[in-house]
Amino acid sequence: METDFIVIGGGIAGVSVGARLSHLGRVTLFEAEKALGCHASGRSAALFDECLGAPEIVTLNRAGRAYHETANGGVLTPRDLMVIARAEDRAAFERDCRHMALAQISPAEARARVPILAPGPLAFAGLTDRAWDIDTDRLLQNFAREIRARGSSIETGRRVTAIARVATGWQVRTGDDIAEGRILVNAAGAWADEVARMAGLTPLGLTPMRRSMAQLPAPAGHDIRTWPMVIGAGERWYCKPEAGKLLVSPAEEDPMPPHDAYADDMVLAEGLDRYQEMVTEPVTRVEANWAGLRTFAPDRLLVIGPDPRDPDFFWHAGQGGFGIQTSPAASELAADILGDRASELRRSLAPAFSPARFG
Repeated sequence: METDFIVIGGGIAGVSVGARLSHLGRVTLFEAEKALGCHASGRSAALFDECLGAPEIVTLNRAGRAYHETANGGVLTPRDLMVIARAEDRAAFERDCRHMALAQISPAEARARVPILAPGPLAFAGLTDRAWDIDTDRLLQNFAREIRARGSSIETGRRVTAIARVATGWQVRTGDDIAEGRILVNAAGAWADEVARMAGLTPLGLTPMRRSMAQLPAPAGHDIRTWPMVIGAGERWYCKPEAGKLLVSPAEEDPMPPHDAYADDMVLAEGLDRYQEMVTEPVTRVEANWAGLRTFAPDRLLVIGPDPRDPDFFWHAGQGGFGIQTSPAASELAADILGDRASELRRSLAPAFSPARFG
């Protein structure tokens, strides 16, 4: 099988960049699992807030907002965002308000929005209406349809077992099959450094970090559909309504080897305790739990660009929890670089995200 771009990884990073590159040549995308988005991309409490992240990530958020709003009918629905804090968390709360451009509201106003907030410990609250839920599955499928519509292919259940450099580009083995392509795009998420090793290149020091989630029944007698996402100041925990349930996360960042992640019972219990401290409704039942691995570069910025030792090996990794909301603009930036197109995104962000920054 011959192709122009071989993309390794069927999460939001791989599928979005595959969609953009399908306009530049033939794409063959390999995903080890039997479906797309099986790992972190399919396990996220996805929210779009353009103010979240470092300045470079905010630039991506803003550049991709129109795509989220309009492409194929859009994938956003309103979901306000609230940060709450105890008295002792005032410094963290004030940092969050500045960083997220929150308007401070009174504890009474916060309880009017989320009636289960406990009046005793609740000292501060901030709110923004500039946040939306992202329909992650729809976004993923929009990109996947774009790949197929351009005559490119998505191969699921195809774990990469070997990578070899050849004169014309790369050979990638999946089981008994071999694909050849000019450019290899490493969008393997938590496995991105492993893919680099397989290709004979130096890994960048990407670190997969676990984040766990518990699904709780909606608090009795409450219609939670219009509640905002609520974050404990300093991101000590968060909760978010979804499909009539309440998702609660300890918001942990525990380094892990790449694997099919699962929630740690003790970490989940500690996070639920932090949540329970701030609400009047006790947690009596956890209906389900899961975890995903969010992968961070050492400086916590995305990694987008050619490897400095081999420009035909292209990194599209290190999304660090921002992969879904940055995907429209991050994938466009990758296509600008690989297509050698001049753009404002490329001019302003390519140096910050380049793998060459790690020496």
